[in-house]
Amino acid sequence: MQTPATPLGTHHGARHEDTILLIGHGSREPEGNDEIHRFVAQWRTRQPGWNIEVCFIEFAAPSLHDGLQQAGRNARRVLVLPLILNAAGHVKMEIPEAIEHAREHCPGTEFLYGPHLTACDPILDVLRRNLRKCMSELDMPDPTTTGVVLLGRGSSDRQANGDVAKMARWLMEETDHELVDLAFTGITWPRLERAVQRQVLLGMKQVVVLPYYLFTGTLMQRIARQVDHLRQQYPQVRFAEASYFGFEKEIFALLEQRVADLRAGVPDAKLPCDGCKYREIAHDLGHGHSHEHTHVHAPATEAVVHVHGHGPAHEHDHAHDHSHAHHHGHDHEHGHVHAAHHPVHADGQAA
Repeated sequence: MQTPATPLGTHHGARHEDTILLIGHGSREPEGNDEIHRFVAQWRTRQPGWNIEVCFIEFAAPSLHDGLQQAGRNARRVLVLPLILNAAGHVKMEIPEAIEHAREHCPGTEFLYGPHLTACDPILDVLRRNLRKCMSELDMPDPTTTGVVLLGRGSSDRQANGDVAKMARWLMEETDHELVDLAFTGITWPRLERAVQRQVLLGMKQVVVLPYYLFTGTLMQRIARQVDHLRQQYPQVRFAEASYFGFEKEIFALLEQRVADLRAGVPDAKLPCDGCKYREIAHDLGHGHSHEHTHVHAPATEAVVHVHGHGPAHEHDHAHDHSHAHHHGHDHEHGHVHAAHHPVHADGQAA
């Protein structure tokens, strides 16, 4: 049974100094949305002095726009935190646009946009712990004959896919597994079946599937079915499937660090996509859900190339030779190659 959405701003009567607005993706599966509400309830218990609210990008209420405007009416400052692992179109385009809209409707409120969870050591700790659990379920086989598949959502945003690849590499660096592959449930390749086929051909006797997901939903259900099919397809191979990891202590701690950094005004605490002029150019050219897209102006010799990378440098390089750099402390790349007739939209957050 789905948990009713709590009306925003109802935990205290007066206008708050700060509201922390957590943004979940939202799922077609009600249980996934219920879990986000339970996550918020647990976070309120951890931080009873904080006013923590939640809204959703899609599939659940309150919506992103409603959540931002309600929080803006009830607080002097809103700290906006995406509860999302990788930055694709929602993080780079959709949420910043909604924040701009909320600023117009709530001119007396300050909105600060913190980074998504990102590929980082705390997330790696969670993945390593889940991998150890799966190895225990398999009675601790030889890791050199046990393949690992890190399974993400998939996106048309190469930076988001690259973050998954980075975590797969880090897993191999930090464990004794010689074969750690990445796969995706949609949008891009390879898919889980192909990664497992490769690992079996290379002689793996066991395969651990590590979902790179925060909460349940239709895709987690699909992954479970896929692993069952693989067990039937490869009866000689033992499979273990890890769970998603939204409720781990590292996730709460990451969000709490985001809040502390935003409140302290720490440099690089704000996500550079908020107010980025290249995102605004992308919007003007009709790209509402992507911060990585390609356009080619005719003639080709007049094309302008914008490489918009955050982390550690935030550089805008132009063929006009007026590049400049701003420094940001996280890896967040947006490539803009302007081409009038070939937009590529990035949106890897299907639920």
